[in-house]
Amino acid sequence: MAHYIVEEEEVTISLLGGEEEEQESVTMDDHHNDDSAPRKVYVEEQLSVEIPETAHQISQDSWFQVGFILTTGINSAYVLGYSGTIMVPLGWIGGVVGLIAATAISLYANSLIAKLHEFGGKRHIRYRDLAGFVYGQKAYSLTWALQYVNLFMINVGYIILAGQALKAVYVLFRDDDAMKLPYFIAISGVVCAMFAFATPHLSALGIWLGFSTILSLIYIVIAIVLATRDGVEASARDYSIPGTNISKIFTTIGASANLVFAFNTGMLPEIQATVKQPVVKNMMKALYFQFTVGVLPMYAVTFVGYWAYGSNTSTYLLNSVNGPVWVKAVANIASFLQTVISLHIFASPMYEYLDTRYGIKGSALAFRNLSFRVMVRGGYLAITTLVSASLPFLGDFESLTGAVSTFPLTFILANHMYLVAKGNKLTSLQKSWHWLNVCFFGCMSLAAAVAALRLIAVDSKTYHLFADL
Repeated sequence: MAHYIVEEEEVTISLLGGEEEEQESVTMDDHHNDDSAPRKVYVEEQLSVEIPETAHQISQDSWFQVGFILTTGINSAYVLGYSGTIMVPLGWIGGVVGLIAATAISLYANSLIAKLHEFGGKRHIRYRDLAGFVYGQKAYSLTWALQYVNLFMINVGYIILAGQALKAVYVLFRDDDAMKLPYFIAISGVVCAMFAFATPHLSALGIWLGFSTILSLIYIVIAIVLATRDGVEASARDYSIPGTNISKIFTTIGASANLVFAFNTGMLPEIQATVKQPVVKNMMKALYFQFTVGVLPMYAVTFVGYWAYGSNTSTYLLNSVNGPVWVKAVANIASFLQTVISLHIFASPMYEYLDTRYGIKGSALAFRNLSFRVMVRGGYLAITTLVSASLPFLGDFESLTGAVSTFPLTFILANHMYLVAKGNKLTSLQKSWHWLNVCFFGCMSLAAAVAALRLIAVDSKTYHLFADL
């Protein structure tokens, strides 16, 4: 594939061979134009890199837009729960150290995956494609299963969050039990489906990412301001980790899964597929943006919320704050709307697969394409909404998602794939480092899965199906 861009006086040739990138510049003077100013000619030539078939757009977005997609995931309404699901089980020392460590480790693991995007002279626009290229067909299928379980459970959590936000608005103005949480979850599912019908693919989010950022700032700033005021006016708080010695062990392990859940999407290759060339360089810029500027709002609301309410912090911070009714209503509405946008990001790999599988291309408003989105995406979100309403235990789903899919996809597979792909170029020390990561996160994944399943079993005994939490 060759691209030629004519400008003034310089020829730049970029050669991409598999994972290696070489660049050389040649300067040429135009001696044939007598009166015109010297011209520079930039010629960028890229050797053929195979691109898999897809019904969605690729290489359309700037690194800045991709950075905002990643930041949207980090600062979604899930951040309103981290004071309760991370800080309360870990305390000040464990929570602060854990969040900072999880930030650094997640950046490292995601950078490994990003650097393999064009490994072997082929663009790997799906996580399963990369795993299948490195390991073979069995790994392709296993990665596919892990990824879609991961994304499905994330979307279950988003619909629970959206339902909680709507219910929080309702109870601000009505003091009755006429509307239960499952009803609000059902409403949320309908709104998410309508947004999915209208937004054909990830790159089409466009201006919605700007709205998402504004909405995130609204509920984060309101939560911080109200929690700060409550913290200043409150008496001494209890920051001790609640529970018995045995339960503390399980909640601490479960919180470690929440830590990695907070920073990782489980769909980095799919997001990287949308970024413009050079894909590795631009994706690294987006990752640096995500893990520097992007994490600051999450840190702020998580630490302030725990400081203000201690071990009594709710798993949905806006349920703990005190303040004017209209301000809390605005925060909850912003949380609800931002959740709708975030869910679409994490559902997009499923949509891409189905659209590609059934040849849904061309105009988004074509009758066949629109009716397909209504039926298929509507069906997927109906199932997601049903699961959300029947088991609305948000913190438990964060832990289980982190355990069974985020740990394997982002940490175990990332390190092992990099080890296999770059094995001949790594020193013995580097190989040992990657193997240490594989073994450590494998053990963490197993322990966190046991802890999360225990939490779900305990909560299932406490609450019935379709509980009004």
